[in-house]
Amino acid sequence: MLRPRSRRATAATQRATAATQRDTAAEPPSRAAANTTRLTPLAVVVAVVVLVGVALLGMLIGPGELAGNRVLAEILAQLTGGVSPLSESEAAVVWQLRMPRVLLAALVGAALAGAGAAFQGVFRNPLADPYLLGAGAGAGMAATAVMVFVPAVTAWSFGPVGPLPLAAFAGALLGVGLSWGLGRSTGGAGTAGLLLAGVAVTAFLTAVQTFVQQLNTETLKQVYTWTLGGLNITGWTDVWLVLPYVGLAALVLVAAARLLDLLTLGDAEASSLGVRPGRIRLVVLAAASLATAAAVSVSGLIGFVGIVVPHLVRLLAGASYRVIVPLSLLGGAAFVIAADLVARTIMPGELPLGVVTAFAGAPFFALVLRTNRERLS
Repeated sequence: MLRPRSRRATAATQRATAATQRDTAAEPPSRAAANTTRLTPLAVVVAVVVLVGVALLGMLIGPGELAGNRVLAEILAQLTGGVSPLSESEAAVVWQLRMPRVLLAALVGAALAGAGAAFQGVFRNPLADPYLLGAGAGAGMAATAVMVFVPAVTAWSFGPVGPLPLAAFAGALLGVGLSWGLGRSTGGAGTAGLLLAGVAVTAFLTAVQTFVQQLNTETLKQVYTWTLGGLNITGWTDVWLVLPYVGLAALVLVAAARLLDLLTLGDAEASSLGVRPGRIRLVVLAAASLATAAAVSVSGLIGFVGIVVPHLVRLLAGASYRVIVPLSLLGGAAFVIAADLVARTIMPGELPLGVVTAFAGAPFFALVLRTNRERLS
């Protein structure tokens, strides 16, 4: 009499086991990404080709009345050791104006996109951006204070560095530091307290900036121009200024990409795998904030790069941060070079770079919001 019942129990157990296996196979995207997605050589080659192509286009089109074919001939002559078709002054336009601007755009784009990918990994949210913890608000507040209180100082320089980039860099780090300190003071080990601290610090620093700005309305145009972002450079100084910081931050973020994949599994599971989520967040946010501060110090506030580029990479190449971080660095560089090219060619006068990225990024941000509505509800 017990044997049929035993068979029925065995069949039920088998069905339950099969269901459990199906549930395990249908893992969340974050876990699947952490286990299977890899950065392929093809993806890297495609990203590099796109970046080189956009950079070359940025070199061919720029300040100075130089035909694109002559500039291309000059580049080939320098690469092959041939005879330059340009005069000395024309060659100076190519190598002292156009090339530094293209490289600076690449560094700024890589910094913002890489930082955006890192913030999205830390907060496990594709809507996070590099300014989330107050880097943008701190930089804006500090830059505004310099322009309002010591306007004559903006024309000075301390060696190769001007006071405005220094103030913006220090202000960005100050904003992130305040957010981190306030978030940690809540006693929480997760990201919720840090996120709320970033919102509070950003609101406070923005209010301070507005107050300072109203003390001297004659500087409104200068502040407004800086806030909209741009790459108005006259040489290699800004490139050498940000290169060490962006390079160091990029190395740290690429090295930490695998750990960001582990964070997507949740703190408890990440801890069970032998990592310390709090320490990972500290290192990654420090590197991302350093890159953001360096970028903002020379370009002003350029929005949407840190959201658009990582999300495009996620859609096209995979959800693992071992893919997202390095490809975001390359894609962000190409994106800002292209945006800068549009900014200086679409109108007779140069359009602020932040306006171009907003035109491209705002509709995309709306699309991201729509595709992530279930997570936000």
